[in-house]
Amino acid sequence: MLHISVKTQKGTKVADVVCREPSCYLGKDDDCLIKLHGWMVGKHHAELRSTDAGIFVKDLGGKSGTKVNGRAIDDYGPVRDSDSIEINSYIIKVKGSVEVKKQESEPLPSVESRNESSHESLTESFPPEGPMKEFRVKVHKELLKQMDLRRVDVNSMSDDHLRIFTQDLIQKILLQFDDIPESIDRDELCDQVLNEAVGLGPLESLLAMDDVSEIMVNAADEIFYEKKGRTYKSSVSFTDDRAVLSAIERIVTPLGRRIDESSPAVDARLKDGSRVNAVIPPIALKGPCITIRKFMKDRLWATDLVKFGTFNDEMVKFLEMAVVHKQNIIISGGTGSGKTTLLNVLSNFIPETERIITVEDAAELKLYQDNLISLEARPANQEGKGAVSIRELVKNCLRMRPDRIVVGECRGGETLDMLQAMNTGHDGSLTTAHANSPRDCISRLEVMVMMAGMDLPVLAIREQISSAVNIIVQQTRFACGARKVISICEVSGVEGNRIQLGEIFRFQQTGFDSEGKVKGKFVTTGIVPQFYEDLAKRGLDVDREIFSEGRELS
Repeated sequence: MLHISVKTQKGTKVADVVCREPSCYLGKDDDCLIKLHGWMVGKHHAELRSTDAGIFVKDLGGKSGTKVNGRAIDDYGPVRDSDSIEINSYIIKVKGSVEVKKQESEPLPSVESRNESSHESLTESFPPEGPMKEFRVKVHKELLKQMDLRRVDVNSMSDDHLRIFTQDLIQKILLQFDDIPESIDRDELCDQVLNEAVGLGPLESLLAMDDVSEIMVNAADEIFYEKKGRTYKSSVSFTDDRAVLSAIERIVTPLGRRIDESSPAVDARLKDGSRVNAVIPPIALKGPCITIRKFMKDRLWATDLVKFGTFNDEMVKFLEMAVVHKQNIIISGGTGSGKTTLLNVLSNFIPETERIITVEDAAELKLYQDNLISLEARPANQEGKGAVSIRELVKNCLRMRPDRIVVGECRGGETLDMLQAMNTGHDGSLTTAHANSPRDCISRLEVMVMMAGMDLPVLAIREQISSAVNIIVQQTRFACGARKVISICEVSGVEGNRIQLGEIFRFQQTGFDSEGKVKGKFVTTGIVPQFYEDLAKRGLDVDREIFSEGRELS
C-alpha cells in the first residue's frame, strides 16, 4: 500500500490518495490513479510500483520527463520518504504503508498537555477511516458519472428532493460493488458519500456534536475541532480539495456571496446561525480552508453563563440594570472570547416593547424580541459594484425609528456613526470590539473613528467617546478554554485629555487547579457607578450594597 501526496510547486495540495494495488499510473488519462494536467504531461507519464525491495518510479516517456530530487530519471528506486518526484509543475511524495499508519495514528497533544507535561491523551472521537475513504472516492466518482449520464438537473430540485434522489442513486451504486469488505458499514459509507455530495461532507458529523464549539479545516485531510476548550485532530477527512471547495460553495451560494480567485475569502453563516469563514488558493497555500464557529442550538440565558463561570449573579443584576435603563455598552475582547454570545445574552434584557435594529457583516446574532429588524452587509459583485457596508447600514437604520441599535462588531469607520447614534438619542445601544483591556478598547475606538476619514482632533474624538459610551465589559478566553468577564468599567468622562475609567467589577485570578483550569474570584472595587446614583435620585430602588469595596462575590 502506497500513500501518495501531490502538490504544485507553489505548495497547493492537488491530491492525497492511497494506492492498494502493486502499481499505479500518474498522468492525464482517465484510468490514472492520480490525474495530472498540462500539455507536457503524458497520458501515462510515470508508473509507481511497490516490490519487496521497496517503491520504484519509472518514467514512461512524457514530454517533460520525470525527475527525482531535481535529476532526470528513467527508472529509480527504492524511493525514500524524503525524495521528491517531479513531473512538470507537480511535486509527488510517496510513503509506504508502515509510515502511513504511524502518521494516521499520531495523536495531537493539547496546548495544556504540552505546556504542563500532562500525560492525559486526547483521544479521537471517530474511528480511523482506513479503507472507508478508498471506497468513498470510488462511489462518489461513480455517482458523478451516473448523474452526468442521466443529465440530472440539480438546480431544479429542492434540497430535500435532491437529497432523497441522491441517496437512492448511491444505494443502487453500492449494489454494483462486490468487493466492499464486511468490515465497512454500507449505511455509513452511503451517508458519507451523501454528505459529501449534497452536504458538508465529514463536517456533518462534527456539526451534529453539541459539545464541539469550533471546526477548523486546514486542508482536505487536516480537520481540527475544539471541544470543551481543547483542540483535537479528527481522523475524518474530505476526499480532495474539490470536495472542500464544493462544501464552501454550498454554504455561500444561497447567501448571495461568492468565492473565486478574484475574491478568495468570504464570511458567511450556516442555517443555524453558525459563523463561517473560508479562504481558497491563491491566498491559501495548502488548499481551501474553512473555519466554523458553531452557534448554540438552545437559547442561552444569563443563568447559563453563571453556571459556566463567565460571571456571577451580582454582575448579572448590574448588567441587567444597565441594559434596561439604556446604558450604552461595548463588549470588548479577543477572538473567540465569547463577545457575540454575551451580546446575545444581554439582548435578552431589552424590553419587548422596544424596537430593535441589528447591523452585522454576516448575520449571527439571534435575538428573540418581536419588534426586530436585522440588516446584513453585502459584498461587491463580480463587477466590483453593489457593495453595502456596515457604515451605510448604521446610517440607514437611524431613519428606521430604532429604540435600540445593536451592531455585531465595530471594526472600522462605522464606529463614528455608532458613537453619533449613541450621542443623538439612541441610548441603550450595544456593540462589540476587539481589544485586550478596557483601556485598549478606548484606544481602538479612537483609531476606528479616524478610519472614517474625518479629520477630527483627538480631543474631539475622546469627548465623543466619553459622552457616548457608558459601560465597557471586558471578556477573555484563558489558555484552558475558560471564558470569563474579567472587568466591567464605567466611562466617567475626560480629564486632562485622558478618558477616565472606573472599574466596578474584576476577576482576580489565584492560580490553576489540578486539571489546568484557571482559578479565581470575582470582586468589587468599591466604585458605585454614576448611573446608579442617578437612578437613586429619581426615586428608583437600587441595591448599592453589591458595590462594597473588596467584597468577594459568589
